[in-house]
Amino acid sequence: MFKKALIVGIDNYRHFKKLTGCVNDANNVNRVLSRDENGDKNFGTIVLTASKGVEISRNQLKDSIEELFSGNPDIALFYFAGHGSVNTSGGYLITSDCERDDEGVSLETILKYANESSAKNKIIIIDACQSGYCGKVGSFSETVISEGMTILTACKENQYASETPDATGLFTSLMIDALEGAASNLLGEITPGAVYAHIDKSLGDWEQRPVFKTNVDTFTVLRHVNPPIDKATLRKIIEYFPTSDYIYPLDPSYEPERNGGEPADFPKPDKANNKIFAILQKYNRLNLLVPVDAPHMWHAAINYKSCKLTSLGKFYHKLITKGLI
Repeated sequence: MFKKALIVGIDNYRHFKKLTGCVNDANNVNRVLSRDENGDKNFGTIVLTASKGVEISRNQLKDSIEELFSGNPDIALFYFAGHGSVNTSGGYLITSDCERDDEGVSLETILKYANESSAKNKIIIIDACQSGYCGKVGSFSETVISEGMTILTACKENQYASETPDATGLFTSLMIDALEGAASNLLGEITPGAVYAHIDKSLGDWEQRPVFKTNVDTFTVLRHVNPPIDKATLRKIIEYFPTSDYIYPLDPSYEPERNGGEPADFPKPDKANNKIFAILQKYNRLNLLVPVDAPHMWHAAINYKSCKLTSLGKFYHKLITKGLI
């Protein structure tokens, strides 16, 4: 899969307040996007940063964005951390040389490049004040977002993007958490929708609110991390649960540990059942199943109870039954 990303962080400004965390944010985004967790190549990245003594001009940023959305990659991703501004003439990303906010690269220009791109998936991620203008109805609304487009911004158009005590953008720090695995599904896949959900749930009601707009049939995978369970073990779920509503009966032979003092005729641990029970316990830790009428899986086995699939377990049961995993 051909995936490319333009990652931009600007701390150094001539006429605007200098920032402190945008270059760090860009470097961290590059770190997580350029490689999957197992070390495999992920995105081919170009990183543009402006710290003390280094500048990024309006023309340089504009030309780089135009180049990003050229060709026909599977994914073209643009990330920006720096100053953003909205006025009566529109929304802008501010570069090092700008003297006024309307001299930056306009968000409409970025959308135009992305909308006209032959890339299968176009992803725009902006960590800047007032970046939510990208999701403004009547400007960057779904009606003008081309197929394959996803936009994720740090805050609404009337909000300011916060920094953490470590001088990194709050939005980007949460996005990094998501890409490092916090937003992964059981297959180790991280999608833009999952990244947004993680950021949204991590912010309080009174904090900046991220904006998410998309026009896709299916979400693409931004990054792969090591899955919490291997596919072969996950697929066994349809072996142990012939139907998604099946109640799996347990007995003491499944549990290898004892409290002591059991009666002489109490069932002994069975190695085959112990092996199955270890897998069922893993399913339980991943919220795929729960014990029935028992607080824990140990109690369910010792007390001749059972276990059943959760809604998440039923979802994966369906996928495996249909041969999708």
